Amino acid sequence: MRTVGIVDWQRRGDFAPLLLVMNGREKHRLVRSLREVTDALIGAWPTDDGPEYIAAVRSCLDAIQGNIPATAARAALVRAAEEAGIPVIAVGWDG
Repeated sequence: MRTVGIVDWQRRGDFAPLLLVMNGREKHRLVRSLREVTDALIGAWPTDDGPEYIAAVRSCLDAIQGNIPATAARAALVRAAEEAGIPVIAVGWDG
């Protein structure tokens, strides 16, 4: 896979936000950037062994490295959330 270069993982302009409805202290987690995808997957995910979870972590890393678009990492996050039983709410976006 060709590496394009590290992207600004905090950039929000090309990332349609999501709201994850999770258990625990931070029940509603707003995800608006690759950094927030990473924070959710690594810091707040209820399980770390499902195939969609692993694919989402890999996709996030690939997107940060510039190998795939942020939208692909977002889609992987949604699949991982479905696998983990985490409701996902699309948030209004003008992107």
